[in-house]
Amino acid sequence: MSALTVHNLRKSFGAVEVLKGIDLEARNGEFVALVGPSGCGKSTLLAMIAGLESVTSGEIRIGERLVNSVAPKDRDIAMVFQSYALYPTMTVRENMLFGMESRKVPRPEQEATLARVAALLQIEALLKRKPGQLSGGQRQRVAMGRALVRDPKLFLFDEPLSNLDAKLRVDMRTEIKKLHHRVGKTTVYVTHDQVEAMTLASRIAVMHQGSVQQFDEPQRIYDHPANMFVAGFMGSPAMNFIPAELTTEGGKPALTIKLADGETATLALFDNVASRATSKQVILGIRPEHLSRYDPEARAQKPGMVSLHAPVELVEPTGAETIAVMRLGDLEIVGRFDPDEAPSMGEEILLGVDMAHACLFDPATRQLI
Repeated sequence: MSALTVHNLRKSFGAVEVLKGIDLEARNGEFVALVGPSGCGKSTLLAMIAGLESVTSGEIRIGERLVNSVAPKDRDIAMVFQSYALYPTMTVRENMLFGMESRKVPRPEQEATLARVAALLQIEALLKRKPGQLSGGQRQRVAMGRALVRDPKLFLFDEPLSNLDAKLRVDMRTEIKKLHHRVGKTTVYVTHDQVEAMTLASRIAVMHQGSVQQFDEPQRIYDHPANMFVAGFMGSPAMNFIPAELTTEGGKPALTIKLADGETATLALFDNVASRATSKQVILGIRPEHLSRYDPEARAQKPGMVSLHAPVELVEPTGAETIAVMRLGDLEIVGRFDPDEAPSMGEEILLGVDMAHACLFDPATRQLI
């Protein structure tokens, strides 16, 4: 059974339609991430699920219950905000007990719940402090604790880590994932950070301009993006897009791409994707990690590998890997290299392209072929 079902959901502010027929569902215990750039509608969608925004049309069901007109407090949800939304004059203990006291939960049950959740989040030592005496990560734990004491059907997270520094964000991401595994509650998590979405979610809804572009498991979205927007948004550095023309080589499907000075290169295709194309003009999509130095001796181990020459324009060492920007005709393409095999700036390398991982897109529709 689905814990959350959103059907044909629309939201307009005056003449501006910000959500355009959203269909989405989260199964019991599932962690669903809503990801997309600023202004795509993901926070508005979360606010509508929470009851903080009205529905223009469509349906929201929590379990089997239609909640379009149900007040937020009666939806059996708990929400963790970007700004933590803690009461500054209350202690951590008072912040966490406030909701239970409002619902007149018996005192022994309040104390037992508080002890259990504080231990779960390892914040027992913070219970007497006020929010102003806590670090950002500690405040975020308290905000999560206040949600956990509710024991709701649905957890909603609205960009909860965006105010934290980079290292703390990684640490808290790990804590949220551990917490979800321990508690097992259905969670809907809004973020603009595709790394957060990939690492946390069991399924991801990629949103753009008020629509869900793709809703699938993280690895499938990464390997088989539905369109060029998803392909470019999910992954850092982003997928390379190279205009190409479908041709044949030795009677087999191939791609021809333009290089510098009017030269071309032919790249063999290794599946039947060409048969699905409606035009000879296509866009080749290749991830940076599928570009490498070409090693002729390794070709037998990687049958999808083809080679071409590419001058290196920029090298960016990051420690664990080296990012290189290369010139391919009029285009710049980005590769991700092991530091031991990284090219040098100004070098012209024999570049290997792993066509076994290539994606082809229709340039007119921008959809995956």
